[in-house]
Amino acid sequence: QVQLVESGGGFAQAGGSLRLSCAASEISFAIDAKGWYRQAPGKPRELVATITRGGTTDYADSVKGRFTVSRDDARNMVYLQMNSLKPEDTAVYYCTHSTSWGYHYWGQGTQVTVSS
Repeated sequence: QVQLVESGGGFAQAGGSLRLSCAASEISFAIDAKGWYRQAPGKPRELVATITRGGTTDYADSVKGRFTVSRDDARNMVYLQMNSLKPEDTAVYYCTHSTSWGYHYWGQGTQVTVSS
């Protein structure tokens, strides 16, 4: 069972930057995509960014050009660099690893709060 632990959340002012990190407890060769989702109060969880084993990335339209997802499989890490933050980026951010057949592992989440 892969366990994921996020870090790097916190407070930022609009226009600022934060970097989220996610550490996995073990290497699983079943894992294909890694990435991030977020959930704001009263809203459903939504995809932020993912990156496949081959390096293909996918971003929500709302974060394109501002956020960058990356992975370091040798260290079992995945990252989310968030620049030009906006108040609407405020949410709990969840790390996820998914298998090729669509099973998702989730972290416990880390809060990101952006003030205007």
